[in-house]
Amino acid sequence: MKKMKRLIVMLMVVTMLGASLSGCSKKEDTATSGNSETGGLDTSKEVELVMYVISNEPAGQATVDENFNKILKEKLNCSLKINWIGWAEYANKYPLLFSSGESFDMAYCANWLNFSSLAKKGAFMNLDELWPKYAPDNYAKHSDTAKQQAVVDGSYYCVPTLLATYSAYGPIYRTDILEGTNWDGEMNTFEDMEEYLDLVAATGNGMEPLEIYSAGSELDDMWMYYNGQYAIKGSTNDFLFIDPAEENPKLYTYYEYDKVGEFLDIMNRWNEKGFFGKSALADTDSEKLRNGKAALRVHNVDTYQGYTIEHPEYKLKYSNLVKDVSNLSFTQDAMVISNTAKNPERALAFWNLLTTDQEVYDAFNYGILGESYEVNEEGQFKILDTDKYATTAMWAVRTTDLNRDQEGTPQEINAYKEEWDAYIQDGVGAQKYRSFVIDTSSIETEYASCLSVHQQYWWPLELGYTDKEKGLTEYKEKMEAAGIDKVRQVIQEQLDAYIADLSK
Repeated sequence: MKKMKRLIVMLMVVTMLGASLSGCSKKEDTATSGNSETGGLDTSKEVELVMYVISNEPAGQATVDENFNKILKEKLNCSLKINWIGWAEYANKYPLLFSSGESFDMAYCANWLNFSSLAKKGAFMNLDELWPKYAPDNYAKHSDTAKQQAVVDGSYYCVPTLLATYSAYGPIYRTDILEGTNWDGEMNTFEDMEEYLDLVAATGNGMEPLEIYSAGSELDDMWMYYNGQYAIKGSTNDFLFIDPAEENPKLYTYYEYDKVGEFLDIMNRWNEKGFFGKSALADTDSEKLRNGKAALRVHNVDTYQGYTIEHPEYKLKYSNLVKDVSNLSFTQDAMVISNTAKNPERALAFWNLLTTDQEVYDAFNYGILGESYEVNEEGQFKILDTDKYATTAMWAVRTTDLNRDQEGTPQEINAYKEEWDAYIQDGVGAQKYRSFVIDTSSIETEYASCLSVHQQYWWPLELGYTDKEKGLTEYKEKMEAAGIDKVRQVIQEQLDAYIADLSK
């Protein structure tokens, strides 16, 4: 944290001295292909930047790249070569990318690609000085939370995404099937959900009121978020929580929560009413709402957006039931500079340009206007030929200020996000803990055992498949036998250290 504070001071000095690359976002101020020097970066020599992404290359990508490189040549006197690692090979090829010795400048990375582990192994270049100096506009746009998430062992090793995503979670539900009924349209509580599900069941149309399948119910997580609690792992299907409103929160699990009985009563009632099948945990169909087989699913706003674009006839609506909304990890999509990079300074200047200049962003992210994509009156985009073109696979580039919604996106989504942005503050509530990442290396066996017990005993209990009192007692006994006390002790020590570090 001390290093982060020093970097902030350094950025202020750099900004006051005018050593900024902010001019790269304005065409009239950008470096051209001639001899030039902008913000201390010599761009007189043309260079080729090499980037790795994970995805299957679209058939028309070469045309998009050619157009983009014309723009890049004019703006920053460089070109970009994108190397694609296909989905069928990324699991094996991606880790080897950073141990092969191959020289390249940038790559897509993410938490799910073991960003932290790779950084500790020396795969990426330290960005403590490079990032604020050569991408100052990008650096300045990031929240303290995002910058904190880019730190590994005290230094920056990635540039996180500037696209804010949210912990907002709640019911996505069809309204077309209740047209003509006396439904009041409210969907702000669990009671509202139950009223809706009752009406769906009463229609007798054969549709499942509630989508639940073999990955377990997300209603337990929803219940915790609805009551202002936070899953310390930062994701669904967790078994350890804190109350983020407490000054020094202590970890607890489901059987210790005072409102768990109320939740289990609700779920027993929903089971008896037939809102979901008797063998839901054996059902592998994860898209019943999408495919017209179910009426309601609990999930996030992005899923709502995708389903609405695909099925406008469902007249879908969405409600957020999370009381304490926070941003999901900004390193779920990130850009890293390879430790073998030949042009790290130009690469970061490129990234600065890419995330501040709408023309450059559009050409990189969507392609060629009128050929690969079009924009409607609301500023929403549409890919014209999905067999040839796609949006960029460098997902880390997505920037809230520049990003375009896909055509058909519900207009209310932007209003939701504005509301959440106004609520979220660095260091407050759940947002305070979004940078905390648990380390299970010393408790791998116990943690894995607890996860197994949680799935085997909690999942059927929360759906009313087992007796409430007996099931809760058995779940507690099995979790204790699996090592929950040791798991909690180790993670609590990590959490306490994290909180103490925040105050330094």
